[in-house]
Amino acid sequence: MDKKELRRLIRSLKQQHSPSELHAMSCALCERVVSTPQWRSATTILLYHALPDEVDTTPLLEAALSAGKQVLLPVVVDAEHMVLRVYSGAGFMSVGSFGILEPTGPDFPSEAYPSIQLAIVPGMSFDDSCHRLGRGKGYYDRLLPQLPEAYLIGICFPFQHQPSIPSLSHDIVMHQVIY
Repeated sequence: MDKKELRRLIRSLKQQHSPSELHAMSCALCERVVSTPQWRSATTILLYHALPDEVDTTPLLEAALSAGKQVLLPVVVDAEHMVLRVYSGAGFMSVGSFGILEPTGPDFPSEAYPSIQLAIVPGMSFDDSCHRLGRGKGYYDRLLPQLPEAYLIGICFPFQHQPSIPSLSHDIVMHQVIY
């Protein structure tokens, strides 16, 4: 199955689950993330604000702020690039590209990207070798190489996990996948 066919399959599988089922799975996945040693030790974390069909990271955002961690969220600036912004709470968000809520806080300086210790990364699918299949725009493929010190955790619903997915040499491999 090529990447396009796999994306179509995953979209179909997502539609087989109700919003309440996806919410329950999201909560369980978030609990697994916060139990990792990497979460506990990280002081600067890259998260994402979920689209309706992605693992809802709201519990992670709240837990990170409550623990005094610096939280960063990606913001799409054009067809090629994302920047990272400091997340200060749900009250400091606005709708940005692709209808995704984005923080209105300051940009996190790109020269400080190596200080990010943990990145929680969404994906259409992940496989047994921690390869990631994104949505096809390449945003994370361009961003993740700028985070040389970050421990990369891919997160997806269990039905998104595949034994193997197509991957290319430029695709970034996660350190761990939680599904």
